[in-house]
Amino acid sequence: MSTTVTTSAPRSGGSGARVVRFVATRIGLSLITLWLLSVIVFAGGQLLPGNIGRAILGPLADARAVAALNHQLGADRPLLAQYTQWITHFVQGDMGLSYAFREPVGPFVASALANSAKLGLFAFVVVVPLGIAGGVWAAMHAGRWLDRTISIAGLSATVVPEFVSSIVLILVFGVWLQWLPIEASAPPGAGFFTQLKHLVLPILPLVFVFFGYIARMARAGTVEALDADYTRTAILKGLPPHIVIWRHVLRNALLPTITVAATQLGYMIGGLVVVETLFHYQGIGSLIYNAAKAKDFPMLEGGVLTIGVVYTLANLVADALYVLLNPRLRVRSAE
Repeated sequence: MSTTVTTSAPRSGGSGARVVRFVATRIGLSLITLWLLSVIVFAGGQLLPGNIGRAILGPLADARAVAALNHQLGADRPLLAQYTQWITHFVQGDMGLSYAFREPVGPFVASALANSAKLGLFAFVVVVPLGIAGGVWAAMHAGRWLDRTISIAGLSATVVPEFVSSIVLILVFGVWLQWLPIEASAPPGAGFFTQLKHLVLPILPLVFVFFGYIARMARAGTVEALDADYTRTAILKGLPPHIVIWRHVLRNALLPTITVAATQLGYMIGGLVVVETLFHYQGIGSLIYNAAKAKDFPMLEGGVLTIGVVYTLANLVADALYVLLNPRLRVRSAE
């Protein structure tokens, strides 16, 4: 008995240590990824053609004024010194001054990120339940016409580029039928439902893209769970079908779908350049696009690296969900 107690204690400690090591490893890899992204972003900004001072002062500005402005902005300093100063200030929460607006970059990025988060979360709330329901419903009718219809429709919607579906939606619902506004930004002081109405058209391209992906994940997991031994055992025990579906099938089938959906949230917030540009929405994607056109490097670099942080946090949340929701990982860690 004393031997059993002695061996069980290290198991628990080992399981907790493995979980801690797993989380620490993920955080460490995320920090390395962000550092590499910062180097790429900074190098990419420096490689963009054009002169910063010339872009700000205009093509008719005197060469001496352009050179003086470049010196004032520090654009003529060595690249390593520029990168070190930029990344050090960024870690401290200072993204620098915008070349175009001569104001701190942070408030611009924060406001644009909040707008993108509102758009992305709205799309996430719509597409995840629809995708899961469609995938589970298709799996429950595997091989039948309903399964084929959902699978083909989801796959077709996934492969259509966002700019194509956005233009079609604008023409049909915004121009011809005039059911929905074609601009995502609601007027100042608009109410909650008015803001939602303006966001309906922009989220539809995202719903089209991610519905098929999430539905396929949910369908594959449900089909696998329906054929599993634990499902057959529950049926043989005489449990009602709805109990078998809710307690045994969905609990195991939707785990990969939930974790993958969590990773897609990062894209829905930070990868909306095309949608935000077409629908004139002041989000982080539109901010980065305009900063690149104006050669506003602090705004460009701050916005892109902020998106990298959002992606990283989304992946960390997905990893945490997978560890918390997957009992097999906990059992394997305890062995």
